Amino acid sequence: MSGARSQVLELRQYTLRSGTRDVLIDLFEREFVESQEATGMEVIGQFRDVDAADRFVWLRGFPDMRSREAALRTFYGGPVWAAHRDAARATMVDTDDVLLLRPVDEGSGFPAPSEPRPPVGRAESPSSLVVATLYRRDRPFDEEFAEFFRRRVRPVLAEAGAAPLAYLQTEHAENTYPVLPVRPGENFFVWFARFAGRADATARLRRLEDSRAWRDDVSPRLSAVLASAPQRLVLAPTARSLLH
Repeated sequence: MSGARSQVLELRQYTLRSGTRDVLIDLFEREFVESQEATGMEVIGQFRDVDAADRFVWLRGFPDMRSREAALRTFYGGPVWAAHRDAARATMVDTDDVLLLRPVDEGSGFPAPSEPRPPVGRAESPSSLVVATLYRRDRPFDEEFAEFFRRRVRPVLAEAGAAPLAYLQTEHAENTYPVLPVRPGENFFVWFARFAGRADATARLRRLEDSRAWRDDVSPRLSAVLASAPQRLVLAPTARSLLH
């Protein structure tokens, strides 16, 4: 996994049938990680949504839109998906909540992992959390907003201990694999941060909200340009998630 390689990313949020999340995660981690990466994708991370017991969230990346189409056609037309798709679909209620994203600038993609992916069969999940914060507005996020985030928002986040691991924005290119829908006509800016655990995340995000710079400057400026209040996803990495 590397930020330089994945220039197109999918943030996929699945709503599952009650009580089936661990069934899907077990299947996913056994059958769908290496088989997807063999086509040229990157399976960046997979997570349990801490605040929604029937929500599975995952990230995958591609070098570009053309390779995305080729990789998806190869995987979903291949033997592994054919063998296990019925079992996977049996857990799913909705899989259409998908944001197509790209790094905002050259340095804003996900960094390369510091250690290899745990092997198949690993049962123990990390204690860390990944928090994704989603900004939405009525028009595309432009360079002016990106510069504001880089020069004003990011330093305040870092000072509070919530430095962005990556920050991405909507990729507006045509969906090259329409069999898998993405959310059309929406504009998102998403930043990710990593924390040691729930208590660490709560403390650092509270420190952010109590920061005078955040309260008096950054937050009002964000509120003035966003279409709605930011959405926050609190994500617990699964046992084999590279991002953790």
